[in-house]
Amino acid sequence: MSWLNEFDDRLAALDAQSLRRVRRAVLPEPGARLSVDGVSLLAFCSNDYLGLAQDPLLRQAVHTAVDRYGVGSGASPMVSGHSVANAALEGELAQAVGLPRALYFYAGYATNASIVPALVGEGDALFSDALNHACLIDGARLSKATVHRYAHGDLARLDALLAASPARRKLVISDAVFSMDGDVADIAGLHALCERHDALLLLDDAHGFGVLGPQGRGALAAAGLSGPGASPRVLYMATLGKALGVAGAFVAGPERLVEWLLQKTRSYTYATAAPALLAEAVRAGLRCVLGTEGERRRQHLRALVAQLRAGLAPGAHAALDAAGWALLPSDTAIQPLLIGDNAAALDVMQRLREQGLWVPAIRPPTVPLGTARLRIALSAAHQADDVELLLSALRHAAAGRAQALAAAPQGVHA
Repeated sequence: MSWLNEFDDRLAALDAQSLRRVRRAVLPEPGARLSVDGVSLLAFCSNDYLGLAQDPLLRQAVHTAVDRYGVGSGASPMVSGHSVANAALEGELAQAVGLPRALYFYAGYATNASIVPALVGEGDALFSDALNHACLIDGARLSKATVHRYAHGDLARLDALLAASPARRKLVISDAVFSMDGDVADIAGLHALCERHDALLLLDDAHGFGVLGPQGRGALAAAGLSGPGASPRVLYMATLGKALGVAGAFVAGPERLVEWLLQKTRSYTYATAAPALLAEAVRAGLRCVLGTEGERRRQHLRALVAQLRAGLAPGAHAALDAAGWALLPSDTAIQPLLIGDNAAALDVMQRLREQGLWVPAIRPPTVPLGTARLRIALSAAHQADDVELLLSALRHAAAGRAQALAAAPQGVHA
């Protein structure tokens, strides 16, 4: 029998572990709502942290850009795809994050998966936080460098690994804001270790740029490591499809390092460039982020985070306490509610959906075994009433699940 016939059994195995994923067709609606397979739901699943994805200013920027540039870029940036809009965006991004130069990519995943192999290779050493995003992990694998994985946030262990490594070239890679836990890396501590051991630090600030730091300039700026006198041993990567509301990514850092990436990053050289219409939309989003409107949205987002955390704090509600769910420590827009079991997380997600809310259940391999969770993503597009609806729905789901478990025969989990 051909091995191709095994896929039915392999898919069935995913079903048995509650690990099969389902795509949904969505259509944006006003505020933080989405039409999901034709049903209107209040969504807590988007990384559109500042609510810019549907903003009229960004829409207008795209309409204007289409009239000037058309739709597609037509070629790699190294041929004819690097438009004047893309060039202008790179300068504005570098200025925004306080680093000498930036390079604009068409997608975040492709950026990390390719810049890591451009920096280190066989015989070099790479040091990776255990909870880094998949694109950093894949970049590490593709690099063929010797990979040293350290426990999440364990800088003492990282220090020991760096000290023990005989490699001449050492690269430390880390998320700035960890996408499934919502916590922020000790960036100053990582940088200090890189200084001590002559290592390069690659920081992925996909979930911090636009939200953290002065004027939303990102986690590196929040750590005081950008601007005049910026460290020559830091490369800063961030995406443009989250707080900026559009698509793509960029890498910024010292002139010579960015020039090297321009020359050696395969996903930059051999891929069609991002269209100018997207670059113009990002430029409009960046102006908003850095201005008074961006600050207003960040303040609103922080108020929503505080409201949610107060409503889910121990002692806030008996049903939530009884459920045993744990809200992980996070001051960012990412608020993970730890459920534990895969099937239980899916059950709670479905109970919320029945109440008109879409909150995704995240399961392995995205998170470690036994840590399935609801990944609550807040946005400036949400209102205080939306968060109160979510809290009420979570209380109702906790009470309903408790009743179902009590009614189930012994040994059977609802």
